[in-house]
Amino acid sequence: MTALLTRPDDESVRPDPLDALRPPTDREATLLGRGMPADRLRSWIVTLVLTLIGGYVRLQNLGVPTDHGTPVFDEKHYVPQAAQMLRNGGYEDNAGYELIVHPPLAKDFIAIGEWLFGYNGWGWRIMPALAGTLIILLTVRIARRLTRSTLLGGIAGVLVISDGVLHLQSRMGMLDIFIALFALAAFACLLCDRDQVRRRLAVAVREGWATESPWGPKLGFRWWRFATGVMIGLTFGVKWSALYYIAAFGLLTVFFDVAARRAAGVERPWVGTIRRDVAPALWAIVAIPVLMYLAAFWAWFASETATDRHYTEIKDIAPGLFAWVPPALRSLGDYTLNVLHFHETLLTPKDNPHPWESKPWTWPMGLRPMLYYYDGNVTGCGESRCVGATMLIGTPAMWWVSLPMLGWGLWRWFFRADWRYAAVLVGYFAGLLPWFTNIDRQMYFFYATPMAPFLVLGIVLVLGQILGSAKLGFERRGTGLLVVALYTGLVVANFAWLWPILNGVPITNAQWQAEMWLPSWR
Repeated sequence: MTALLTRPDDESVRPDPLDALRPPTDREATLLGRGMPADRLRSWIVTLVLTLIGGYVRLQNLGVPTDHGTPVFDEKHYVPQAAQMLRNGGYEDNAGYELIVHPPLAKDFIAIGEWLFGYNGWGWRIMPALAGTLIILLTVRIARRLTRSTLLGGIAGVLVISDGVLHLQSRMGMLDIFIALFALAAFACLLCDRDQVRRRLAVAVREGWATESPWGPKLGFRWWRFATGVMIGLTFGVKWSALYYIAAFGLLTVFFDVAARRAAGVERPWVGTIRRDVAPALWAIVAIPVLMYLAAFWAWFASETATDRHYTEIKDIAPGLFAWVPPALRSLGDYTLNVLHFHETLLTPKDNPHPWESKPWTWPMGLRPMLYYYDGNVTGCGESRCVGATMLIGTPAMWWVSLPMLGWGLWRWFFRADWRYAAVLVGYFAGLLPWFTNIDRQMYFFYATPMAPFLVLGIVLVLGQILGSAKLGFERRGTGLLVVALYTGLVVANFAWLWPILNGVPITNAQWQAEMWLPSWR
């Protein structure tokens, strides 16, 4: 570890072999915080078992429902586009369709599924299902790192398996589950970078040279921060909403660095962060995602017939000040501006709004879900006419406690300086607040998909405080454990109740009506 650190004069550090025998100083203890649990093997067993269970749940009857063998809801946009990409070697070329308004990466993944299983429900949903399964694995590991508890990591896994939003989005040939996956992966890498930076600074503190410069030491190459940029780049290759995660996680890494340098006793932590860390952070968190965004269009650049590939030449657009830019990049730029115009003008018609549209202030509690599929004339429920439907609903036992969780998290953030709540809420709000900038735009509840893992993490932090420490005594710990167990059981039972309308299982009309708890669900 120390080989990665350098003194301000760039001399290599040679650690004292006796250092490992010395007890940590207060400053080292502050930097390192509470260590990770020692049950590493058991934690991975828990993680993998929950991931396998969640994967099995996600894959149950994955090919159902379809619209007479065709995609349902917004699958009708992305599934055919993925098929075009599979046919053409990676790019879309249906210029007449002209609704290619998102980068290609998620459609590349959907195309892989279609290549493996064919143009059917399994084919266009298998890769989203795998993405949803990986979210389970990441959530368990992130929760364990945040709480330093394998038990709470396991509870996070149970909760994320039982969330209706993540479940159904994992079973749809749409893009948003990939946003959730890569944004969560970026968050995981950012947390690992935070811990790595603090370990490196603890070495400098122990060896007595952390404060030789008023700005603190250089920290060497930070692979976890580099990986954060790669994950954000993958997010950017799915949808432009990754721009908000670039801003949110970029600011978060700066604040992490300032806090770490302050904890190390650095005289000027803000200036030190600006001098030592900001430029590499801009490269990792901004430049790498932009480069990866361009790389996502590799097949588009290599083609001659992709949509708007030769836009500037066809439209005879004068390059002006951008004559030095290659024509392909200028075409991509104009194509991008056209897509931006599409999104800016995708407004809600006041006289004919979409029946399942919702606004972002309804998303935290999932007050306006989305009906993806409905057929009131199916069989299989024991009656002559049954209902088969899939509806995007966040499990109420979790989504309806979001406002108390947010209130408590904000209090812990601002009045107790609890970095864990701060980090989780930054990820949560990055998926919510930007949508308030243009409330006239058409919006739907599935845009809230990336918020769901952060909701789970926030709830788990609260459950960790309810559970309490073993130092509080058997009675207090036992009461906390009972409350946490009852709540977790309630979430699982709630998910089981919603199962038929999350998976298109034929049910009676009476049961369908019983599933509709709120008037806004109809």
